[in-house]
Amino acid sequence: MHYFITGTDTDCGKTYVTSLLLAYFQQQGHSAVGYKPVCSGGRGDAEILLKASSPGTDLDRINPCWFRNALSPYAASLIENRPVLLDQLVAGYETLVESFDHVLVEGAGGWETPLTATETIADLATALQLPVLLVVNNRLGAINHALLTLHGIASRGLVCQGILLNHPADERDPASISNRSILEKFTSIPVLTELIHGATELPEGVL
Repeated sequence: MHYFITGTDTDCGKTYVTSLLLAYFQQQGHSAVGYKPVCSGGRGDAEILLKASSPGTDLDRINPCWFRNALSPYAASLIENRPVLLDQLVAGYETLVESFDHVLVEGAGGWETPLTATETIADLATALQLPVLLVVNNRLGAINHALLTLHGIASRGLVCQGILLNHPADERDPASISNRSILEKFTSIPVLTELIHGATELPEGVL
């Protein structure tokens, strides 16, 4: 099974969660690779995914398009005069599918982050037609961001397979403690797990 991993916003923990998922599938005896079609602000996320992936690939296959400026891919492409080509990003995914049991495609920023003058991350996910996993930054405001993203996923005719709540800070607050129960009242999409700061693996049976 292959998945598209999106998030409620930038720095919500997509790369961290994708790395845990890669380890999870490999522990089950499957080959798994992360695919970061486009990076902005360097290739740090792609390098993390390469390290977490099964052997048999390289950084350029995992991340075919990257920009130095930490902006949306579209804004960065204007500054660096290198357009993002959606067809090439899809082709890169298709080559990985031929070699690995699980390909985990990690988006950039949030669901509607611009890729080109007319296309966003949502268009890339729609072109790939994969089940979606939503990483939610577990903080105040998370419920609104999560529900808006879930509506956006559904509007594209895609299926959200589940929500992964990620709490990146050491301390908990009332919002981070209550978000899971509130989300479960407002959506039928399952909360697959709640990751507390520093978690090094996913619980068995999460997928």
